[in-house]
Amino acid sequence: MVVIGILHFTHTERFEKVVPDFLPYHLSLVYGSGFLEVLAGVGLLIPSVSRFAARFLAVFYIVIFPANLYQAINNIEVAGLPHDSPLIWLRFPFLALLVSWAWWLTRDDINEAPE
Repeated sequence: MVVIGILHFTHTERFEKVVPDFLPYHLSLVYGSGFLEVLAGVGLLIPSVSRFAARFLAVFYIVIFPANLYQAINNIEVAGLPHDSPLIWLRFPFLALLVSWAWWLTRDDINEAPE
């Protein structure tokens, strides 16, 4: 999460391309989402906030779904990523897996300190 978040600042053009046209302030959205992704990634490593960070990431992955859908529907090529329409569409099951993983991290039994 942290590495992908940092890429939002170092490779902004890649992320701006997939922001849907109907949204304003593409660059601000890229920076904001990158910052939130770094923050949540670090939060996963801090026991006192890891559950919140995991819940945030589950919601975050759902919120960025339109950008991935926009890329797939418009067949947008992003530098540095393989450009193959079936691979773009395979991102959706991966996103579902990420949401499930993040939600799994919110379970009580993995967030409690051993007695």
